[in-house]
Amino acid sequence: MSNVVLSVENLYKEYRLGTISHGTLKHDLQSWWARMRGKDDPNSQISTLQSIRTSTGNEHFWALQDASFNIRQGELVGIIGRNGAGKSTLLKIISRITTPTKGTIKIKGRIASLLEVGTGFHPELTGRENTYLNGAILGMSKQEIRRKFDEIVDFAEIQQFIDTPVKRYSSGMYVRLAFAIAAHLEPEILIIDEVLAVGDARFQKRCLGKMDEVGKQGRTILFVSHSMSTISSLCNRGILLKAGMIAFDGPTTDAIQAYNASDGATTKYPAYIDFSAKGRLFGDEHAVLLSAAVRDTENNLITEINISKPFKICMNYRILKSQYSAMVPNFHFYTSAETCAFISQQNDSKPLPPGQYTTECHIPGNFLNDGIYAVNLALSTYEPGLVVHFSAKNSIFIDIKDPIEGTATRCGYRGVFPGAVRPELTWSLKEI
Repeated sequence: MSNVVLSVENLYKEYRLGTISHGTLKHDLQSWWARMRGKDDPNSQISTLQSIRTSTGNEHFWALQDASFNIRQGELVGIIGRNGAGKSTLLKIISRITTPTKGTIKIKGRIASLLEVGTGFHPELTGRENTYLNGAILGMSKQEIRRKFDEIVDFAEIQQFIDTPVKRYSSGMYVRLAFAIAAHLEPEILIIDEVLAVGDARFQKRCLGKMDEVGKQGRTILFVSHSMSTISSLCNRGILLKAGMIAFDGPTTDAIQAYNASDGATTKYPAYIDFSAKGRLFGDEHAVLLSAAVRDTENNLITEINISKPFKICMNYRILKSQYSAMVPNFHFYTSAETCAFISQQNDSKPLPPGQYTTECHIPGNFLNDGIYAVNLALSTYEPGLVVHFSAKNSIFIDIKDPIEGTATRCGYRGVFPGAVRPELTWSLKEI
């Protein structure tokens, strides 16, 4: 246990809704001073709004309940969960921004947190001054900060504005500088919330590369994101929060599968979906999507698929208007980490007269890997230019199961193979 850098034991956080404050220290002091002088509350409108918001709810809300876990040095941990699950509350408590109602946290080493745009920055100070201020908060000397300063500025790409007060920075500049400071001043634990979404795609990619580099240096990262592909590529462990409680703690792949299944298999993975009944018709004046289904070779609806058995995705649609170009059905298969496993389209497509049609895509056994896949259904024409008549994302979910591990087909291997597919290919052996 000597390499444990963060220990969380029986953590609880309770909020009292509508009874504590107006939401900011400034408003609380204004109201208190008005009461002391016998004056009207200048923030009465805020109080009224809070009463309206909370009059129908409970006065007590548990944002965290009995959360316990240990994190070791060098672990890259993704914290995932639906909105309101308690992720940000947990990070704020670990970062000592707020205090827990009950429970203990033991931390070994320095923590750098990037939770909200501008957190830890003084708006009147320049980028240079805030860099030294944040380094001092982390316990670093001026000499240590000075040694890293040029790297921070280069990474943040704000050389021209480093001596400008940060209150004049855009949100993107804020995040670039904040991340550069947090990553380069060498804290033992780096905590990052969804704030990286503010930056552009190129900077996000650089941040992920830097976090991977930081992890390889033996430092610990706690990362919150709603992007399962990012969590999957960066983290080696996942913690799933649900209603303030830890619902799963283990390998990232398993955590993502638990996250995707957290709403229940009966609603998450329907074997049949009728878009017209749901009032969710996808399409244009040429074609509309009617329904979709997952079926076995005997045409039975199935929700779970034996990895060795073939199955098919069926799509029903209506052509409303004839056109000269071929109508091309195409299916996009995505893993639970939101990465594209493969795309398949009907290559023998042709122009279709008005009417109702069914397209089937046959998937062989021993092709996809264990796991959950989302299927996007689309219908397009490609001449004279690409026109997408409908595209329904995450229309159907398929759950591929390997009922018996360690069989001859796996040659005794136990556990989930990496990768989106696990094809059974033809091999040969010759003695030469």
